[in-house]
Amino acid sequence: MPEKHKRYFLKAKESKNLLRKASENLKTDLELLFKNRGDVEVVETEVGQILLIDGKPLLVKSGEHIYPTLKFDEYFHSATKVVVDMGAVPHVCKGANIMAPGIRRFEGQFDKNSIVFIVDERYGKPIALGTILYDVEDVKHVKQGIVVKNMYYVGDRTWNVLKELTSAR
Repeated sequence: MPEKHKRYFLKAKESKNLLRKASENLKTDLELLFKNRGDVEVVETEVGQILLIDGKPLLVKSGEHIYPTLKFDEYFHSATKVVVDMGAVPHVCKGANIMAPGIRRFEGQFDKNSIVFIVDERYGKPIALGTILYDVEDVKHVKQGIVVKNMYYVGDRTWNVLKELTSAR
């Protein structure tokens, strides 16, 4: 049985401020992306605040951090991606960090501590979201060790809350 969560809409000014902050964090213009459709509904959950825009769970706010969900298709297409080999997928989907030997390639530009999507090489589907530990120039020389810190992944608590929210619609 789905858990009941507190839900409420933000006022227009609060929505605008939140989208501005998320835009800075993600290095993209979310206000332009949503073209003033910025009605933001907040769902309070045990993993943080899930932010629904146009009824879709697109952002998660945990403390002061705002990051995209794996269901944020409009952002995913332009976001930086780390493509991993299929052997890494089961480990990433259990919470493992992304190690240098499992990375096939990078798509897009990034700085150290940027948020990146982790995708599988076969289907190009997002399987996790992480924070990259190097900038685009330095990562080329990394042959071992952790390259991306896994923030959340398919099958974890955040994913399950998102799944619950989308199936309840």
